[in-house]
This record gives sequence, structure tokens and C-alpha cells, in this order.
Amino acid sequence: MTAADRTVAFEPERFETIRVDVAGRVCRVTLDRPEVLNAFNDRMRQEVRSTWRALRGIDEVRAVVLTATGDRAFCAGIDRAEGFSALEGDGSKLYGTSNHYMHDDPGDDLGPKACDLWKPVIAAINGICCGGAFYLVAESDIVIAADCATFFDPHVTYGLAAVYEPMKLVPRMPLGEVLRLALVGSHERMTAATAQRVGLVSEVVPLAELQSAADRLAEIISSQPPTAVQGTLRAIWAASDMGRRDALAVAPSILAAGTSVAAMAEGQALFADGERVEPRLR
Repeated sequence: MTAADRTVAFEPERFETIRVDVAGRVCRVTLDRPEVLNAFNDRMRQEVRSTWRALRGIDEVRAVVLTATGDRAFCAGIDRAEGFSALEGDGSKLYGTSNHYMHDDPGDDLGPKACDLWKPVIAAINGICCGGAFYLVAESDIVIAADCATFFDPHVTYGLAAVYEPMKLVPRMPLGEVLRLALVGSHERMTAATAQRVGLVSEVVPLAELQSAADRLAEIISSQPPTAVQGTLRAIWAASDMGRRDALAVAPSILAAGTSVAAMAEGQALFADGERVEPRLR
């Protein structure tokens, strides 16, 4: 399958597996296959990918909330009924080759960073989050969860090596926690409280408050100068991906690109007139 084959034109009204709604400066992307616990098939992958790429050029949108339909699951990973029905003995239909060292990554362009989207993405986890869901979660910038959310990786239980998902989680969680998540498979689920303790999740709220909590964060972030926000985002991800020394080497160029004279002047005026933000304690 070529890159062109995987691309769906950004026409949200024609999407079948997700909903995309823009209100003011915030875009809400909702995974919408509740009948299969919002598991992703190739159609969803195409629609999510086209949304991330389209949002790069929509200046009005400054922040994104990523969530899912229902109260049972955020995403149960790849849709095994569709993805694995194509498996032959060597797995070539799912992974693209029979060579054991040349498998395609089935979710390589599912996450926002893989699609070069550098606008803040807030993931609101409303239930089960497992397996391929981590393509999305690991590339989100802030993750909040309902108190009923659970996290696990079932790969090894069903005879598959857990490779791409834990690799993406390593920068976000202590190594021992990533190892435990990947190696125990379906035999253990990490609670939202534990996910917060190990750093994957930054806030846990009752399910009824999840969407308002995500919206609050998105509104706050989107109210600030976008060049400053996006420059900050690039700098932090560079430090995570490249290591401290290499990140510091590119820091001046990120700072230059992310600095707006007009935004700085506006900020200085705000500071000078004595106005202060009333912070919320967390």
C-alpha cells in the first residue's frame, strides 16, 4: 500500500470511524467505533492520519482533545477481527512482508507526532486503553484519565512481541513499569491511579468530569500565543527524542522559530499592567 493509498481527504463529514468537531480554537477528535471498543482498523488509521495532517495547516486550531465514544474504552488497539483475518501463515498480509526483519509497523502514522503535528494534543482516556492505543497515547502531550480507566498491553499473551508500543512508552514511564506492562500481557491491568503515579497520566478525574477537564486544559493552552506554545512543544520533544546535549544544540533555532515579537510585546504589556492569572491548584 502506498502513502497515497493510505491518505483520505480531510472531509470530516464523510468520516466513518471518527468524529471531528472544531469549536473556537480547539478541535475535538473522537474515536467512534464503540461496538469494537474503539479499536482501530485501516479506515480509522487513514481518517486519524488525514486529520492530524490537516490540522497542521488550520491556524485557527491551537489545541486538540483526543477522546473516544462511550464509557467502556478509549481504544482496544488494532481491530483483530479485521487485521488478523488477513493473516496468512507468515503474517505477510498484516505486516507487509514474510521477512522476519522487514515487518511494517501497523500504526506507524497513527500518532500526531508521526504525522508532524506540533499542536498540543490532550488525550482523555475514558476506559480501556491497551495495545495499539499507545500509538496515540504515547504521542499525546498531556494525558488525563477517568478514574475507571485501565491500561495494559496484551501482545505477548496472544503470541505477538510487544515492540513499537513499549518503545514509544519508554520516554514517558520508568523502565521497570514499561517492562511490567509489556511482559505480563493481559494478566494485569494498570489502574488510572497507578498510571498517574508512574507519570503516564497527569490527572485522574471522575468519568463524568473527564471531558470538561480536557476542555479546560485545551482552552487554557489555546488562549496563549501559538508560536510560544508550539516552540515549547518542539523543544521538550526534542529533548526527549534526542537527549540533552543534542537538544541543546538545536535549542537556539527552536527559540528563534518559536519567538514572536508581537506576542512578546503583548505578554510584557500584560505583565506591566499588573494583571495576574489566578492559578488552579492541582
